[in-house]
Amino acid sequence: MQRLEALKAWLATQFPGQDIAVEFAAADADFRRYFRAIFPDGSSRIVMDAPPEQMNTDPYVAVREVLAPAANVPAIELRDREQGFMLLQDLGKVTFLAALQHDERPMVHQHLLLEAIDTLVEIQKISQPGVLPDYDHALLLREVSLFPEWFAAKELGKPFTYAQRQRWDAALQVLLPRIEAQAKVYVHRDFIVRNLMLTPDRPGVLDFQDAVYGPISYDLVSLLRDAFIGWDEEFVLDLVVRYWEKARAAGLPVPEQIDDFYRDFEWMGVQRHLKVAGIFARLYHRDGKDKYRSEIPRFIKYLKKTTRRYSELAPLYQLIVELVGLDADDNDDSIQSVFSATKLSSDQ
Repeated sequence: MQRLEALKAWLATQFPGQDIAVEFAAADADFRRYFRAIFPDGSSRIVMDAPPEQMNTDPYVAVREVLAPAANVPAIELRDREQGFMLLQDLGKVTFLAALQHDERPMVHQHLLLEAIDTLVEIQKISQPGVLPDYDHALLLREVSLFPEWFAAKELGKPFTYAQRQRWDAALQVLLPRIEAQAKVYVHRDFIVRNLMLTPDRPGVLDFQDAVYGPISYDLVSLLRDAFIGWDEEFVLDLVVRYWEKARAAGLPVPEQIDDFYRDFEWMGVQRHLKVAGIFARLYHRDGKDKYRSEIPRFIKYLKKTTRRYSELAPLYQLIVELVGLDADDNDDSIQSVFSATKLSSDQ
């Protein structure tokens, strides 16, 4: 409540004499909260509350300037760096996630996701090295290490044995070099339908402050292997192919063959799924936030499906099965026939 009162006092000093209504808008997994400030004329702004002792808003400001030429990111109208308040353009109340859940027709889902893919391509087209932090080996490794530390040891109560640790290390020596070999572009790092807003022109893009320069497939994985909504394999594969076609047409450095790109997409997904399972477990066990805990099984399912499909990742698949067991659909390899059919149609 102290932060909210301080936020209202800050608004009052910026807009003296105006009766501004303040209502809760959203909260992030970290310490940031967002409020909607409604002005007497009916207009509204979003106020970011980022406690300065816990959050640094400088990356948000810097990344916004980088992405603004290519994406619909909120304008910054006012900022108090010391107090951790920022007044932002209001991009509305409807996220892509809400729109997708409201209308479950496949054609609507495809249309909205293709809009998101168009925005992603535009962001990637302006990429340059040396502008954003590198998504390097150390960061990739630090992220996947959340899986044994927080998911295996804390969520499951199963710290790795010596043999499991050896198998884990060997798996990472196969997985990470393939990911690091991908062409690099700007990576939003949380390009999910909860962070995209339904606006009249093009999708609004939020929560971009952790953007880096890294693997070209990462944001597409975030979009199509989401935490809060899932699609069948055939639908996802169709959109991967459509992204790949758009990326090639835009001159982006994707592989010449779709099967090579799809493999990159899947292996990148393994890294991200391991990370997210660890993050969601950490949010619960360390931070007391259970909002995301129920979504962990979705990522374990993603992991098992992908690691089972590639012989090089078989040790990782076996390790995951040791930890969580088998499900009824763990022998479903339908993606192979789906992928072959989609590749054939795209070649004709």
